[in-house]
Amino acid sequence: MSSHRDFLGPYQLLRMIRSGQTCAVWEARATHEQERVAVKILLERHKKNKTQIAHLQHEAEVGKSLDHPNVIKIFDFVDKFGLPFIVMQLFNARNLKQELRERREHLQFHVRDVILRCALGLQHLNERGWVHCDVKPDNFLVDDKADVKLIDFSIAKEIKKKAGLLTRLTTRAKSIQGTRSYMSPEQIRGENLDPRSDVYGFGCVCFELLAGRPPYTGNSPDEVLNKHLRSIPPSLPAFNQSVSNDFAVLVARCLSKDSDDRPQTVGEFIDAFKSVQIFRAGMKPKIEPPDEKKP
Repeated sequence: MSSHRDFLGPYQLLRMIRSGQTCAVWEARATHEQERVAVKILLERHKKNKTQIAHLQHEAEVGKSLDHPNVIKIFDFVDKFGLPFIVMQLFNARNLKQELRERREHLQFHVRDVILRCALGLQHLNERGWVHCDVKPDNFLVDDKADVKLIDFSIAKEIKKKAGLLTRLTTRAKSIQGTRSYMSPEQIRGENLDPRSDVYGFGCVCFELLAGRPPYTGNSPDEVLNKHLRSIPPSLPAFNQSVSNDFAVLVARCLSKDSDDRPQTVGEFIDAFKSVQIFRAGMKPKIEPPDEKKP
């Protein structure tokens, strides 16, 4: 940082939004400008970590190739003020994991819009040639109006094209990256990935939005991974009796062990999703959002 602790180069840091293991996200504004942005800054202890710097730079490169209302906008990568950082759109919202934990009833009221908008953002990423590789509730921001932004492209993998068709990635990952509760079987095995891996992760997200927990849990990380590889997906209506059979079947398709049995793209999921009801007749949540309640 500069000599003034509240500045990072030309950016004045106004408040911390969130902090993770490697980066912190701040609300900020450039000197002499009124418009506010978010800056994702590598933590001090990682500032010389070449791997983490590369992840941050990669996230910026992927994000700058995207342009969709349900994907966070990324403007620049900067590495000349002591701490590498990316500059991106400020979106004042919490992630889906936080909403599930703290305002589940409000989220349930908007769940159809939330699922569709999450899917549209993910579809755009895939259609621009990337597999996200870390689809989870933490990586979708949602505000009070159910507007959604897909975030965090740090481990996204490029989809190679051949004869105009999307193909699986041509290189095997050196190490398995992702979040255990949402990883597809092929990702766990370190195999080549395509958008169907993101469909699996999104199926896990949809399951959690309605069940309040991921499809697979365990007493150890290895137990969770083994369930992704071998266990039959649990029944969604067993955790939420208001969920329709048609929607439960769609989510179960997304969680198929064999990627050929899943929707082949997020777009195919969206088409199927539009034709089903999430809740059984008469079971749709009736709670009103807090901002719409009468005084």
